[in-house]
Amino acid sequence: MKLLPKDQLRQFIKDNNLKTVEDVQKTLKDLFAETLQEMLEAELETELGYAKHDIKNKETRNSRNGHSKKTVTSEYGEV
Repeated sequence: MKLLPKDQLRQFIKDNNLKTVEDVQKTLKDLFAETLQEMLEAELETELGYAKHDIKNKETRNSRNGHSKKTVTSEYGEV
């Protein structure tokens, strides 16, 4: 599975100043956490049938009622 062309990957490395294996691991952990968060938000949006802050299109009695911090343990560590 190829996600990015080499030129974009090189630019990402340069933009994020990745120089060590630890830099790459931290960046992957952060990217994983952000991706997981977006997936969970998309799942909630699909389940409820309306986007966050889009009350005018809400057609259900279900609603968002806040959030709390969660920790997921993965092969990247806790995120």
